[in-house]
Amino acid sequence: MQVHEIRQRLRALGAGPKHEARVLRLWACAQPQDSGRRRLEDFMPAALRAALPALQDELAGLARLQSRHDGEDGSARLLVALADGQTVESVLLPRGGLCVSTQVGCAVGCVFCMTGQGGLLRQLGSAEIVAQVALARTLRPVKKVVFMGMGEPAHNLDAVLEAIDLLGTGGAIGHKNLVFSTVGDARVFERLPQQRVKPALALSLHSTKAELRAQLLPRAPRIAPAELVEAGERYARATGYPVQVQWTLIEGVNDGDDEVEGIATLLAGKFALMNLIPCNAVPGLPYARPSWERAAQMARTLHRRGVLTKLRHSAGQDVDGGCGQLRARSLPARAIEIVAA
Repeated sequence: MQVHEIRQRLRALGAGPKHEARVLRLWACAQPQDSGRRRLEDFMPAALRAALPALQDELAGLARLQSRHDGEDGSARLLVALADGQTVESVLLPRGGLCVSTQVGCAVGCVFCMTGQGGLLRQLGSAEIVAQVALARTLRPVKKVVFMGMGEPAHNLDAVLEAIDLLGTGGAIGHKNLVFSTVGDARVFERLPQQRVKPALALSLHSTKAELRAQLLPRAPRIAPAELVEAGERYARATGYPVQVQWTLIEGVNDGDDEVEGIATLLAGKFALMNLIPCNAVPGLPYARPSWERAAQMARTLHRRGVLTKLRHSAGQDVDGGCGQLRARSLPARAIEIVAA
């Protein structure tokens, strides 16, 4: 389901612009439709008022909590059931953050990610994306939403942008606290500047070496790392939010001194933030996270070289819940064998 389809249904029931905005705002903020001091019968068309209970149930059914896995760091990985029986993962992050999925599966095929091993099953509708936020808000406050869960947001661009527009207006999320992540699809750099709500941008880089990056992200666009960062920084300077560079640290693959030097050179003088994230160990995949000491050393070295760097924990590591693992474990045994192959 798409947000614009909900708008069309509301208008068919006699909703005016203020009625429509109110219904969507209360849904996105996980508040009852009869919230407020005024009685619904005093200002809402009768047909719309009569349809609200069924509509509210339908919207709640777009994303239901199937299981919750709390981490020691204050995060919680959520396995979310969709109306058609498919599942995706959302992650409650410390300090009011939420990571949402934009697809069931993913077509990029990152070799270190469980989600990427199973391919793309289907796109999420914009309403299913917003529904993950509404669900999370029944569990704890959400002040920031990052589009870094299952899927490549650029491959579902219209739906993701529609969800961002609602969250950044009626959904009470500040624009800089909406973070759009991409492996580097050119459409992102064309479309984001045109939007009413302009989110912050994160680039999944993972290597400064074009050949190695192509191996790690086999179906990502073949854009040179320097060109990708340059495009991201142009958008960052236009919006006033630094571009975030995402780097999944893999032991013996992209954690060497040569990559540290490459990062320092690539980001010198850039309006950018480097996020170093030790990888989630995925059963069946030959990739391991480096020691925390090594990751911290890389961060310190980059700081000394003038690169603003944050070393981040990967939420869900202690519950084996990262990178599509919850979803994989929830599938029948035969399906898990296929996904992990």
